[in-house]
Amino acid sequence: MGETNNARADGGVKGGEEEEKGRKKMTKGGKASFHDLFKNADATDVVLMLVGTVAALASGMSQVVMSIIFGRMVDAFGGATRGTILPRVDKVVLEFVYLAIGTWPACFLQISCWTVTGERQAARFRSLYLKSVLRQDMAFFDTEIKGGQVVFGTSADTILIQDAIGEKVGKFLQLLTTFIGGFTVAFIKGWLLTLVMLSTIPPLIVAAAIVSKMLSKVSSEGLASYIDAGNIVEQTIGSIRTVVSFNGEKKAMDQYNNLIKKAYKGTIKEGAIQGFGLGFLSLVYFSSFGLIVWYGSKLTLDRGYSGADVMNILFAVLVGARALGDATPCIASFDEGRVAAYRLFTTINRKPEIDYDDTTGVVLEDIKGDVELRDVSFSYPSRPEQLIFDGFSMHVSSGTTMAIVGESGSGKTTVINLVERFYDPQAGEVLIDGMNIKSFKLEWMRGKIGLVNQEPVLFMTSIKENIAYGKEDATLEEIKKAAELANAARFIENLPNGYDTAVGQRGAQLSGGQKQRIAVARAILKNPKILLLDEATSALDLESERVVQEALSNIMVGRTTIVVAHRLSTVRNAHCISVVSGGKIVEQGHHDKLVKDPDGAYSQLIRIQETHQETCEQLNAGLSSPLSKRNQAQSISTSSAGSSHHSVIPPVNLPGPTALLDYDGADGEKASEKTDVKVSKKAPMGRLISLNRPETAFLLFGSLAAAIDGTVYPMMGLVMASAAKTFYELPADKRQEDSIFWGLLCIGLGAMGMISKLANSLLFAIAGGKLIERIRAFTFKNIVYQDAAWFDHPANSSGALGGRLCVDALNVRRLVGGNLALIIQCTATLICGIVIAMIADWKLSLVILIVVPLMGLQAYAQVKFLQGFSQDAKTMYEEASQVATDAVGNMRTVASFCAEKRVVTKYNQKCQASKNQGIRTGIVGGIGFGFSYTMLYVTSALCYYVGAKFISQGNSDFGGVFKAYFALVLAMIGASQTSAMASDSAKANDSATSIFKILDRKSQIDSSSEEGSTMELVKGDIDFMHISFKYPSRPDVQIFSDFTLNIPSRKTVALVGQSGSGKSTVIALLERFYDPDSGAILLDGVEIKNLKLSWLRDQMGLVSQEPVLFNDTIRANIAYGKHEEVTEEEIAAAAKAANAHEFISSMPQGYNTSVGERGTQLSGGQKQRIAIARAILKDPRILLLDEATSALDAESESAVQDALDRVMLGRTTVTVAHRLSTIQGADIIAVLKDGAIVEKGTHETLMGIAGGAYASLLELRPNAT
Repeated sequence: MGETNNARADGGVKGGEEEEKGRKKMTKGGKASFHDLFKNADATDVVLMLVGTVAALASGMSQVVMSIIFGRMVDAFGGATRGTILPRVDKVVLEFVYLAIGTWPACFLQISCWTVTGERQAARFRSLYLKSVLRQDMAFFDTEIKGGQVVFGTSADTILIQDAIGEKVGKFLQLLTTFIGGFTVAFIKGWLLTLVMLSTIPPLIVAAAIVSKMLSKVSSEGLASYIDAGNIVEQTIGSIRTVVSFNGEKKAMDQYNNLIKKAYKGTIKEGAIQGFGLGFLSLVYFSSFGLIVWYGSKLTLDRGYSGADVMNILFAVLVGARALGDATPCIASFDEGRVAAYRLFTTINRKPEIDYDDTTGVVLEDIKGDVELRDVSFSYPSRPEQLIFDGFSMHVSSGTTMAIVGESGSGKTTVINLVERFYDPQAGEVLIDGMNIKSFKLEWMRGKIGLVNQEPVLFMTSIKENIAYGKEDATLEEIKKAAELANAARFIENLPNGYDTAVGQRGAQLSGGQKQRIAVARAILKNPKILLLDEATSALDLESERVVQEALSNIMVGRTTIVVAHRLSTVRNAHCISVVSGGKIVEQGHHDKLVKDPDGAYSQLIRIQETHQETCEQLNAGLSSPLSKRNQAQSISTSSAGSSHHSVIPPVNLPGPTALLDYDGADGEKASEKTDVKVSKKAPMGRLISLNRPETAFLLFGSLAAAIDGTVYPMMGLVMASAAKTFYELPADKRQEDSIFWGLLCIGLGAMGMISKLANSLLFAIAGGKLIERIRAFTFKNIVYQDAAWFDHPANSSGALGGRLCVDALNVRRLVGGNLALIIQCTATLICGIVIAMIADWKLSLVILIVVPLMGLQAYAQVKFLQGFSQDAKTMYEEASQVATDAVGNMRTVASFCAEKRVVTKYNQKCQASKNQGIRTGIVGGIGFGFSYTMLYVTSALCYYVGAKFISQGNSDFGGVFKAYFALVLAMIGASQTSAMASDSAKANDSATSIFKILDRKSQIDSSSEEGSTMELVKGDIDFMHISFKYPSRPDVQIFSDFTLNIPSRKTVALVGQSGSGKSTVIALLERFYDPDSGAILLDGVEIKNLKLSWLRDQMGLVSQEPVLFNDTIRANIAYGKHEEVTEEEIAAAAKAANAHEFISSMPQGYNTSVGERGTQLSGGQKQRIAIARAILKDPRILLLDEATSALDAESESAVQDALDRVMLGRTTVTVAHRLSTIQGADIIAVLKDGAIVEKGTHETLMGIAGGAYASLLELRPNAT
């Protein structure tokens, strides 16, 4: 699967290479310019940013003002006697109080304005990105982008951008102001000392620049491998049934794990670089204090500086330089944001060749519907060297029906792609009413064309909404009318929720025929002038096909219709039939005319179909017996189990998206789900630590390093207080000696800080990186081993789970990496600060400590307040990811129904909750941020006042007061950092809970389990004994009650019956996607529940109706059938047996051709043959064919049928079919109706039962040619 190794074996497919180049170019070079990040700001945002900026400047200045007040305070203490100290200090204390009052609103506005505008702009970025992805032409989807990448772009990349344009900008401006202000004050107070200090700045700047450059390089490398991992998740979960039926879970896990290992290496590099950067900063920083203490005391002697001046300069520079240090993470965020923005902008600024946003084209009053292709030459962008058409011409007069027939891969579907203008021809033109379609406004033109595809594409929403895609503002009446015309109304109305029933991911909750009828209803509602039917009835059973064919005939009247068909019976009434071969029309005319030439291509096609099946034209027959009510209810129920485009889902009860599925019948499920959540709510933190157990040593040493790092600040406080004292007391020579001692001590502290920061950062990166790798691997492993019922739930669609793996793991990493280190560091800071203060002056310390708990209270309130919002936001966000994945995966349908705007609107609605949540976070964070600064200033004022009081009473001295004050203030500054993490840890807790919910869910049917027996020799006798079964996602629709069927070994049993009668369910139960509610299924007399599941699935080969291929080469797709190494000979032999070798060899890259996402680069017939080759390679004892040849044209079908007949020899085969012709040779034919077998026997016996169900299927057949 992993698209990186996509076809690189022989230099790879061109598309693959170009994508690689594109990806590399991005990771290496690109960064968007910073002001481009704000492109999406509207007037409100500009106001918010202005207010935020002014507030940030004000809050930045507040620290500078504090340093000035501080200098005056030192002077008030240092130059006072016991008698004069109180009045001198009182004046300065008041200044502190005023400062505190002014700081709160500034801090609040700074944080809240920037956070709110960041959220708003990021939301706009998301929708703009999705919108621009959706407006791209098909070439872009064929060659440049994968579904997983879009989820990554809309989630991870926008989070990075939001980081770069949100409160980090406010913080950066605040710190910048503090830095500039601090140095300005220092210069005014004493330029000489300040200049000496400034000499330490250049090394700081150089170090910061190097670190930030290295960081952004490493982080973009890590991101690239996460994007690839995301694609694997999307592919695996999107086609989970194919994966499990081939026991491919391990393959998927290996690919996924290799990619996240790469990301882990990046994490370690990142940790080391960051640690070194911060450590070096702290070394330079502390050394410069040492310099000031020594040189400052020299200046008090030589230049007459006062102690207050030196302390003021020291404090101003300390505040300024600290601000510079704190600004580095902001700069790193800006860098990451610019890299991410560059990635998004590459897509946003890409101007597609075929642009649906382009409003310049012509719009006519009305069109007649004349369609013409004139001298068209065309090759697909992903395979430019393979010409499909070379000088192809065809004309369809308005109001007539043109049928296109021919073998698979001859270019039939390409005609439809060109008329829809999914692609433009390289030469020649496509005309409607004589005008080149390039001159029309694209959206208007597609609005006149209705398309029904071979594989019907439904979106993960209700039936009503799916039909409404045909017309923007359709009323319920119109929707019902369209459903009636498409013969879908009956089965829809019999569903428990009628038109509001959710169809599941890619329509997984409906049978093939039901999906197709909804797709037809959607086209009918659009009421187009030109109708394009690509094998529109291939997935239907006889009865539905007849009725849908009638419905289509009704709507074809007076419309230009182009029909692509494999079954010739469906096109005999067309006004004109074109036989296409090798990209040319070899014969054209009406059926009656073409039949007259026995050697013509058309007659040959008919003969192939006839020799293959004497009664070739029984295809339009239908079950004549009247359908009972119950049957219709069931009709939705055969979640065409063979179809492997399947979503992945837990028991039904998540809020929001799935309210549709909340039936009363699901109570048992709900209860179990609730207990699920309860269990994991307990202690995510404890469990995370236990997951990190193998790294205990790293965590312990990392924590030790963090603790040492934490003690550096309070110790610095002690040094500074002692130094302040030296400036005032002592004789000159003593002052000089002391200053040298304290200066050297500062440098020593710096070195200690550097070593501990490096160790702390690196060790936590290793532990955090390992944890995130382990969580991702475990979670993915647990996801792929869930039972099918879990995947039927919309909350577990591939988009939602991909989003969860991506975002949740990142959040948890923050908790264990950065945040855990911070918590330890802050704790150490606090403890050390309190100890130093208590030793220095315990009475004063006690007074200050009474105020500290208020800070803690504020941080706690913030966490609590944020928790409530984030859960709903997260659910909505996952749904939003699914909307995006859905749309990109089904791009052609979205484009042909001009639904791009609707998808974006829906996406924006889903994102709204997470946007509101972000805005609340901002406001709460602002209140907290303001509070912590205000408390800092008020505490200072209180402390000085009480200290002065104690000194005046003779209970304390200058040194004691300042040591206690410095130690505690620096401790509090350290502690206040934790409050900034509140929102991070709330997010991480939710994410951990969500991950443990997946990890705790034990799959009912677990293929990873080693339990169960295996058999030496499998004969292949299968017995269904009194089976009763309902799909878990629709517990009130009974599919089987007391269903019994014997399938003797080595015989072929065919199941026929209407769409929704339970045929595919038989296969789903045999593969153990589900277990029956009661009854037993036996294989050679052993109940299959008692057999080892992976072994059981190895005995069966499944070929479904909609073949699922992975985004890899043809070789890799066929080899998927086998676990061990496969030789070239085996692959070629399997392909030959499936009649696929010829068309594969004719492709320029042969077996190395990439099949594209979900096989879009191949025609339906080609995909199906590759899927059959994959099953043949597996060499199973039991073959399960679910409509395996429905997508093939006559010629391939007969060849594939021959191949299947050869493969079936000596194997037990269960085949589900709508076309009776394909199963006449079966040993037993079982006719299903209402989930029970109404008749069974051979073709001859069943034909002999007059008025029997099987015979009546054949009576309705049209006359043979």
